[in-house]
Amino acid sequence: MTFQRGNLERQVPNLPKEVKWCKRCVISNQRPRIFFNEEGICSGCQNTDYKNNDVDWDQREQELVQLLDKHRRNDGYWDVIVPSSGGKDSGFVAHQLRYKYGMNPLTVTWAPLAYTDIGWQNLQSNINTGFTNMLCTPNGRFQRKLARLCFEELGDAFHVFVMGQVSYPFHLAVKLGIPLVFYGENGEAEYAGDPNFADKPYKPSEEWVNQHFKGVTFRELLEYGLKNKDYLSEDDYAQSDLIFYEPPSVAELEKAGILGKHFFSYYHKWIPQENYYYCVENTAFKPNPMRTEGTYSKYASLDDKMDGFHYYLRYIKFGLGRCMEDATHEIRDGHLTREEGIALMKRYEGEFPQRYFKEFLEYLDITEEHFWDVVDSWRAEHLWHKVEGEWKLKYPVE
Repeated sequence: MTFQRGNLERQVPNLPKEVKWCKRCVISNQRPRIFFNEEGICSGCQNTDYKNNDVDWDQREQELVQLLDKHRRNDGYWDVIVPSSGGKDSGFVAHQLRYKYGMNPLTVTWAPLAYTDIGWQNLQSNINTGFTNMLCTPNGRFQRKLARLCFEELGDAFHVFVMGQVSYPFHLAVKLGIPLVFYGENGEAEYAGDPNFADKPYKPSEEWVNQHFKGVTFRELLEYGLKNKDYLSEDDYAQSDLIFYEPPSVAELEKAGILGKHFFSYYHKWIPQENYYYCVENTAFKPNPMRTEGTYSKYASLDDKMDGFHYYLRYIKFGLGRCMEDATHEIRDGHLTREEGIALMKRYEGEFPQRYFKEFLEYLDITEEHFWDVVDSWRAEHLWHKVEGEWKLKYPVE
């Protein structure tokens, strides 16, 4: 291996060196910010118990109505922003807010790295059900170089999308005077993150760096790239190209009356499979015609050709891939048993996303040899070893 990376990814050094799997679902303690109780049950499953047994969902809906009434306008102007790819989750949120609760949502889209046909079709279908949409497509040359930087130094080319997807809607919220921004689910609750941030209606911007940006700010990332990468220079961008990669300041958000990222999952029990059925019926959402590589499903994260490499590199970094995410939620929702989830993991977890591999290499302007050098640099010693010349997880789910 010839590639040597820096230390910008702040989550990896904190991983426990002893791998433990949840006794109820199929997630391990390698997920950043996860918590296991004394019975060996992960924070995601604990949150499911809390939702099923302790939350008064009728009361939560009343809280939602009160919040929406506070922001509801009667002059025809937008009163809520919904970041939306046209997928099943954001489509569900936007449609519910408009047609059940009588709000006037503005849907906003930060463009994926490379649209799939089905992703573009679903975005247009969602718009055609009654929404104005603002699509931002950033400087393509600069975006590609940032994606390569994120691939090499954060183990995730897709991270460049995450920065814009989180930040862009709040710039619009400030500029357009729309203080309410609604996302779908709270990842810390639904995907077994820090339980201290699980049962909250919104997430303030002070928490975004650690929970969304891998512990590094956009400016730190850019400065590192300018100093250490020969493919990136100040000639690649204008100052205006930088705006949407980082959130507005805390002072700007406070002045605009914006509390943070509101989560629909706080007010309505979040079940991704039911969101899918809802959007098939109400927004003309269509699943992939083929199974998504790395998992068994056809209806999640469909819009970006590069998306599969986000999940594959996560599998390399944490031993947790795309199939785990689908199976874990469906086990908690009662759609799968743990035994069925393990069987699916053994079949699909860690599958290489071959379909768009050539396009991924071309997008980042790298060779296949460099790709594997970077990938192997992210294999933690406590997770991986070679068996007869082939990389294997030391402690797969059992």
